[in-house]
Amino acid sequence: MRKIVHRACFVISRTVYMTCCCGCCSALRPRYKRLVDNIFPASPQDGLVKSNMEKLTFYSLSSPEKLDRIGEYLFQKAARDIYRRRHGFVIIAMEAMDQLLLACHSQTLNLFVESFLKMVQKLLESTDPQLQILATQSFVRFANIEEDTPSYHRRYDFFVSKFSAMCHSNHNDQAVRDNIRLAGIQGLQGVIRKTVSDDLVENIWEAQHMDKIVPSLLYNMQTAEKYETVTCMETDARDGLEDDPPRLAEACLRELVGRASFGHIRSVLRPVLTHFDRHELWVPNDFAVHTFKIIMFSIQVNTYYMKN
Repeated sequence: MRKIVHRACFVISRTVYMTCCCGCCSALRPRYKRLVDNIFPASPQDGLVKSNMEKLTFYSLSSPEKLDRIGEYLFQKAARDIYRRRHGFVIIAMEAMDQLLLACHSQTLNLFVESFLKMVQKLLESTDPQLQILATQSFVRFANIEEDTPSYHRRYDFFVSKFSAMCHSNHNDQAVRDNIRLAGIQGLQGVIRKTVSDDLVENIWEAQHMDKIVPSLLYNMQTAEKYETVTCMETDARDGLEDDPPRLAEACLRELVGRASFGHIRSVLRPVLTHFDRHELWVPNDFAVHTFKIIMFSIQVNTYYMKN
């Protein structure tokens, strides 16, 4: 009887000890990690825990010096979930990143962006089309944010290469293929807007970038059932209606040409000519005429004399 009582006491004390230890370990974890952990539900189907996300956002705004650690911790969790193929939790982590990115004040954004872009890159490297498209959507949202102090050491080489590759997707399922190509074009559009508007050291007009961007757009424009050239005013009226790869690629080319200064317009024209030569697209000339009409309509006024 004494042995039974002794064993029971041992089991109880051990249980209490383990519980206390777990409680102590949890309490000793940094607060930002506990806040991040709490935004994840028990089941990914339940989605982001919004009340806890609000707490994390408030903490991030109150302690902006923690943003880089929060971003890095979210990235680490997402990377593990990608490896384990727990894509539901990856989607939640990306949603949290998006919300924090939008909530951050411009002066503290750089503390968070590096982890954010690492997360986007990790998802783009996945073979899952859903994650690639999700990452692209997040990148586009980031590209539309104006930064007071752009990071001049930030590089976008990977994104140009990856988005260009997505523009050439040959997925067996046509619907998936079109969605991947659309995402690739949207990604390129985001890179163009981000690098041109911020005037970063990453020169998007360099040949190494234009030789990927321009052919990717032309490749998708070629697949249009018919070529319909519109003026700039008609383009504004159609804004937001580019729901298929050919139309969106055309809109992106118009924007690219429209943003090109006198010194950069040749950077766009050279890969266009190379693409037409390489793929023998001069005869019949329907697509060539269509493409150069787009360029003429979109070119800046101060470079008009180059048309002659």
